Amino acid sequence: MSTIRLVDVTKTYSRSALPDRIARANSVHSQADRAFAERALAHTVEEQSQRSQGAGPIVALDHVNLTIPDGHTFAILGPSGCGKSTLLRVVAGLIQDYQGHVYYDDQAMEEIPPKDRYIGMVFQNYALYPHFESKGNLDFFFRIRRAPDEEAEERIRITSEMMGIGFKELLGRKPGTLSGGQQQRVAIARAIVRNPRLFLFDEPLSNLDAKLRTQTRVEIKRLLHRFGITSIYVTHDQTEAISLGDQIAVMREGKIEQVGPYQELREKPVNAFVAGFLGYPPMNLLPGGTVEDGELRLGDIGVPLPASVRERVREGQSLTLGIRPEEMKLILGRGIESDGVRMRGAVEVVEPDFARQSQLAYVRTGSMTYSATGALDVTTMINTGDVVDVVFPPEKCYFFDGESGLRVA
Repeated sequence: MSTIRLVDVTKTYSRSALPDRIARANSVHSQADRAFAERALAHTVEEQSQRSQGAGPIVALDHVNLTIPDGHTFAILGPSGCGKSTLLRVVAGLIQDYQGHVYYDDQAMEEIPPKDRYIGMVFQNYALYPHFESKGNLDFFFRIRRAPDEEAEERIRITSEMMGIGFKELLGRKPGTLSGGQQQRVAIARAIVRNPRLFLFDEPLSNLDAKLRTQTRVEIKRLLHRFGITSIYVTHDQTEAISLGDQIAVMREGKIEQVGPYQELREKPVNAFVAGFLGYPPMNLLPGGTVEDGELRLGDIGVPLPASVRERVREGQSLTLGIRPEEMKLILGRGIESDGVRMRGAVEVVEPDFARQSQLAYVRTGSMTYSATGALDVTTMINTGDVVDVVFPPEKCYFFDGESGLRVA
């Protein structure tokens, strides 16, 4: 196990250099390192191409500083193309031409090849050798290190027991005969059998259906809890990040926006991006407001500003209003009184959630569209086109600077 530190790590690509990365992957010396590099290459190129518009270099990682304590699981969460998979591969040593430093404990890793870092890596696409049976995939690590057969057999036996009921039956089958969930179990076991000091997961559940994702997520959590090995889990799925991560690092455009436990990120978002990215449904963000006489004016709507906000803003400053859907209560019918800021709008979409016995309504007021779930159980009759009042308490509002996006208070 190790404490992982990234210190001022920056990684850029010139737009003309992306095709040459295949050649660099093929130049990796060992067979094991080359296999890792080739399997990682497609996802990394795809990730960077998401931000390939315009001129100048692509900044995949932008002065990233991050510390992952020994034994903790960090979930790296962000939209496609934000740099999260590049970060994972820098930590793994699959990308080496970067600026800054990566440490395992106090050991600088710039000169340490991936095969000597004792990492267990689980890919999105399983990355199993198709011509080997499952046991051969687990055994391959020991073959390339010329380890004694007795050691390999013992490690495979122990790992099979850890993987739980039914896993031993998979050892004699090739990947092509296994389901997606079974292949991912073998891929996870291949990472465990190495007895790694660091687990790296690169969106390992994205190719599975909903039921298998849930089952495999539970299995991964059980294994991480049992081993207590430092782990980095890259995902764009909030459920996975919340379930598996001791802490979550939210990324955008190569930068770490905020790090912390999920509840802290949700209750105290550092900026509008984090506020609008986390949660289901996410926080409503209503831009275009202006500070006027102690209020935030959004068209004809006035939202009182708390004293803590008033002392930090100036007259005429542009602010974005944030309010969670569960705080927005729909009032069906005129004349019904309710305390709070009131807006009137038309229902555009209704999404019932029978599992939670609730409904999610999307309402338009002028140019603003927002979601509301407050007081909307599944028995409430509401239809597209209904005109409703939406009421929310001003003390539950968040305020973000209209230019920087930073939270004012």
